Amino acid sequence: MTERKFNVLFLCTGNSARSILAESILQKDGSGRFNAYSAGSHPKGAVQPLALKVLESFDYPIDGFRSKPWDEFVAPDAPIMDFVFTVCDDAAGETCPVWPGQPMTAHWGIMDPAAVRGSAMEQERAYVDAFRYMKNRISLFLALPLSKLERFSLSAKLREIGHTEGASSPRSDVA
Repeated sequence: MTERKFNVLFLCTGNSARSILAESILQKDGSGRFNAYSAGSHPKGAVQPLALKVLESFDYPIDGFRSKPWDEFVAPDAPIMDFVFTVCDDAAGETCPVWPGQPMTAHWGIMDPAAVRGSAMEQERAYVDAFRYMKNRISLFLALPLSKLERFSLSAKLREIGHTEGASSPRSDVA
């Protein structure tokens, strides 16, 4: 019996760092159980080079990522999402499109590593921290018995994940 793959979309305003990190991490750690995607409300048009450098340093995929608008995921031929996670506070505060299929949503905000000013080492450290916080959230998500939890319990668990170490705001339950 083939287990169905879940579609997961990570949203951020620029779709250039945090959402790209999340997409890559889930792509690898999800062991083929998930289709991972990312998008932005106002995509930057390019992926942050430091995001790719950090992913590569931890042996995560870096090929094929691009900064793209979330409109691509409401098109008639777009995959139906099972989960949609906002990973930046700006995206969580925006009015998101109506996602076909009524996916489960949660806010997993993490501070923007691209906003860090300072030495090259300080900037890279911000990306490593964002990677670590995102990997932790995705590990918690992957450990959930998705097929055994009813919708309300699963929704609560997804919100709890957004409150783990590295949360960018004390109110990480909006999505």
